[in-house]
Amino acid sequence: MHISGQHTTVLLDEAVEALVTDPDACYVDATFGRGGHSRLILGRLSPAGRLVAFDKDLDAVAEAASITDARFSMRHEGFRHLGELPAASLAGVLLDLGVSSPQIDNPERGFSFRFEGPLDMRMDTTRGESVAQWLATAEVQQIAEVIREYGEERFALPVAKALVARRQERGPISTTTELAGIVAGAVKTREPGQNPATRTFQALRIFINAELEELQQALEASLAVLRPGGRLVVISFHSLEDRIVKQFIARHSRDEFDRRAPFAPPRNMALKVLDRIRPGPAEVAGNPRARSAIMRVAERLPS
Repeated sequence: MHISGQHTTVLLDEAVEALVTDPDACYVDATFGRGGHSRLILGRLSPAGRLVAFDKDLDAVAEAASITDARFSMRHEGFRHLGELPAASLAGVLLDLGVSSPQIDNPERGFSFRFEGPLDMRMDTTRGESVAQWLATAEVQQIAEVIREYGEERFALPVAKALVARRQERGPISTTTELAGIVAGAVKTREPGQNPATRTFQALRIFINAELEELQQALEASLAVLRPGGRLVVISFHSLEDRIVKQFIARHSRDEFDRRAPFAPPRNMALKVLDRIRPGPAEVAGNPRARSAIMRVAERLPS
């Protein structure tokens, strides 16, 4: 198992400040990562407080083992399992949706086009199909749809055609640099300063880990597990994630009428919007990966 690199937690103080309102209560850090948020949350809790963390990454689970605090427990699974916790039992749920720097910077994980490594990209390497395995059999239209939908890549079809042509000519694509090179040949223009493979790598990572589907499941589950007054804090790093979070909070922060029963009373809103926070200039200067972060905060209302 490889644990490398330093990870700087984005919006660390702001997230924990928004999350922890009752030091005696139970909280969830749904994306433990390297434990930056978890450690600060534990520092804000009383002896009666509790923290449950989730993460699919074995390296994150290994890092969590270094926390010997009896108030802390770790679950090796994705936050789609959030709904398994008791109803109305939590005073706060934190979702930090970014990929950690050690994951990106570890060539063995296959997340980055900057390093030669196996084309994997799974958050949990003990389960599921790698990107290389999926690309070995996927059809042009399947690949194009994934790259277009999850990477918002306008050259999705040329990229997909190039990947399948390469597979047919020379066999499966097995490394990150192979993939990046093929994509570079198919993307005719690019944003200034952005590698042409950026959008494709993002798309394949999101798809292979079912990240957006898992996010939607966790957001819905949060309504069940948060007690009245409990806080939902979500940090997103790209537009697809933030759009899901924004729309979810907006949908549940207004009374909803059933158009099929116009005289029925509306379903009461479940959330109150509290804040939207971006990293300040000093944080972005010290950690460029923070520049795209958006943190949204909402409070659970009584049913």
